[in-house]
Amino acid sequence: MPERLSAFSVTRVNLESTTGPDIRDIPEAHLERALDLAGLVFHVKREDEKYKRDLELLRGCERIGAYDGEQLVGLLATLPFSLSVPGGELPCPGVSFVSVAPTHRRRGILSALLGELFRRCRADGRPLTALWASEAAIYGRFGFGNGTFAATVEIDSDRPLKLRIDPDPRPLRLLDADETVRLLGPAYEATRARRPGRPARSEEWWRRHWLVDVDEEDEDLSPPRVVALGEPGEEPAGYAVYRTKGGDDTEGTTGLVRLDELEAGTPQAAAALWRYLTEIDLTGTVRAWGRPLDDPLLSFAGDRDQVRVTGTFPALWLRLVDVRAALEGRTWSAPLETTLRVHDDRVPANSGLYRLRTTAADGGGSATGTAVGAAHDLHVDFVAEGEPGDAGEPDLTFAVRDLASCCLGTVPVSRLVRAGLVTEHTPGAAAALEAALATELMPHTVEEF
Repeated sequence: MPERLSAFSVTRVNLESTTGPDIRDIPEAHLERALDLAGLVFHVKREDEKYKRDLELLRGCERIGAYDGEQLVGLLATLPFSLSVPGGELPCPGVSFVSVAPTHRRRGILSALLGELFRRCRADGRPLTALWASEAAIYGRFGFGNGTFAATVEIDSDRPLKLRIDPDPRPLRLLDADETVRLLGPAYEATRARRPGRPARSEEWWRRHWLVDVDEEDEDLSPPRVVALGEPGEEPAGYAVYRTKGGDDTEGTTGLVRLDELEAGTPQAAAALWRYLTEIDLTGTVRAWGRPLDDPLLSFAGDRDQVRVTGTFPALWLRLVDVRAALEGRTWSAPLETTLRVHDDRVPANSGLYRLRTTAADGGGSATGTAVGAAHDLHVDFVAEGEPGDAGEPDLTFAVRDLASCCLGTVPVSRLVRAGLVTEHTPGAAAALEAALATELMPHTVEEF
């Protein structure tokens, strides 16, 4: 797994507190103070190399602070990400370093920090924001929903990997850091066009967060290895980023291959990479910590006792800060005309009736690798809650967090109806919206931050 840049505070919040913190930007002069606050909250030792990396990371972030007088008691930082959505991408700040001093719990600081972030995002035309949550119970109540899911996969590599398809026969080669950035940057960008939910990566991000020698969570792992499929000089047909660790005969453990990322343009290319990983000498287990739920491996593996899904988990949490802009910012997979009622306690400007009408996208055809069937653009008529106007009666009623879980095509609308979380007022409305939201590949990311 790539280096975790930050966790999230589990601070409880008294939403009825009558005293509010002073919320303002954190200047560069307070960067060390901010990082020390994060270390206090997450019980992290001040280690030189990681401290320097996080300090540089914070320098490039938008930083919102909560101050008690001149004492910094709360911190929220955002990375300037752009997230792939069906048919394109949208600005989506990545929330990290969320910290509240233990002396200032239950004072509404987390509410104030997130409220200021939401206000800024709407004002700046950033309709989404996202995070990896330390505890699911915290962020759902602030309107975040499950934007992507992932699976942990484990392969017994003491025996040859059984496959139902023939692997791509092209050669494999290991890349150095410069080749990785030069060759895999474009290859990763191509995956973003096919699969929603992925932040863009700069060259600096590749070097600073994917190619770090020492793994923060397991110092016994090797530096990152990068293997690419294809002849030298041609665009890679696929690649894998992994680390290894030797076994211990005295403890009866076998060597480990930990896969951090594997991307391939065809199932055959993926099969070649998986076979390579399972044939690395002196190892007996391949563990992939965050694979898409629709990973082709789970279908073309010849022995599912050898290839096991050991767990699934919510990955990226998504927040619709501007519902209308988020819905209009993606392409849709089927014709649709429906009306939604959306409730949003945290961003009241989102609450109201949305009449959705799709039209054929310019040029027709399908959105590149993201849509099922023809691509459609969306037009939204909106009537805010409490305002005069007639958008019609709703066909479906959503809480904003549940709409966030559906908007990339991650969670089927009908599943939420059956769970009692979305109300279907018009029979068939859930199925119609679900078809229009559908994507060819499930949203997925391994970009922890």
